[in-house]
Amino acid sequence: MRTSLSDLLATKKIILADGATGTNYFELGLSSGEPPEFWLDSHPDRVAGLHQQFVDAGADIILTNSFGCNSHRLKLHNAQARTYELAKRAAEIARGVADSCSRPVVVAGSVGPTGELFEPLGALTHEIAVASFEEQIRGLKDGGADVVWIETMSAIEEVQAAAQAAINISMPYTATCSFDTAGRTMMGLKPDGMAEVFAGLAVAPVAMGANCGVGASDILVTALEMGATASHSHLPIITKGNCGIPRFEGVEIKYSGTPELMARYATMAVDAGVRIVGGCCGTSPEHLAAMRVAIDSRVDGPRPTIDTIIAEIGPLTNKPPTDNDPNRRKSRRG
Repeated sequence: MRTSLSDLLATKKIILADGATGTNYFELGLSSGEPPEFWLDSHPDRVAGLHQQFVDAGADIILTNSFGCNSHRLKLHNAQARTYELAKRAAEIARGVADSCSRPVVVAGSVGPTGELFEPLGALTHEIAVASFEEQIRGLKDGGADVVWIETMSAIEEVQAAAQAAINISMPYTATCSFDTAGRTMMGLKPDGMAEVFAGLAVAPVAMGANCGVGASDILVTALEMGATASHSHLPIITKGNCGIPRFEGVEIKYSGTPELMARYATMAVDAGVRIVGGCCGTSPEHLAAMRVAIDSRVDGPRPTIDTIIAEIGPLTNKPPTDNDPNRRKSRRG
């Protein structure tokens, strides 16, 4: 049953996005350094199978296996000429799973960063970035994606380039950044400045927010900061938090979050004003199922504070923001 993200937001108070792609693929046999997008050819059954597990766990949104499907990333594997083909295939596989479901499931075309630095720090220009994202997004659109899901971004310029590409291809889009560096993105963007990123674009995103970063505690604090300005832009907030904190077990990275922790993260995210909640690295279908139950059975609670987040979810990796922070950007009041 096909629907748009805007329609889903209009009919459901809280929407559950899916969990991790890469870390779940590692559990299924993906080798270190192997592009997940190559599984679209070699293991389409595993790609579809993970989508299906997330749908069975209650996901309203599934993200395509196309995070690194841009020419800059694929060039590292001499596959840059396959950008459109792989993006289209990623959307087709997810579309097949969504269409087989008896309830509406949105197919979100995952668009990750290029891995390149923009001028003057690097060689990437706005025009080159837009063209690269357009090729990927055209494939996602032709494969059946309902919305472009721009994610794990750090640079304002890259968010804007990906958003412009989506606009050029006539696709609705969302955008999330990774606030993993002292409460900011690696390139310095703060959560309360996120809404301003889209000010000069002809079309606003359907929703905006945060994903990945560090632990679930930190992304909840990010949501609190972002909510102060999102309410004035009227944009729904997204959080896709990591499943606890990563740690090494031998040579493998494992995430500390339990299904119970992710369930509590989900309800606290909703209490913080989040409309679309999901999981990122380490979040399995089991975790997502617990989040679904928690969301469906929750009662409205108070807006969480940093203290309650730390007490119930765990310590912060980043230093919590304070009103006395001289670098803290003042929110614009409408």
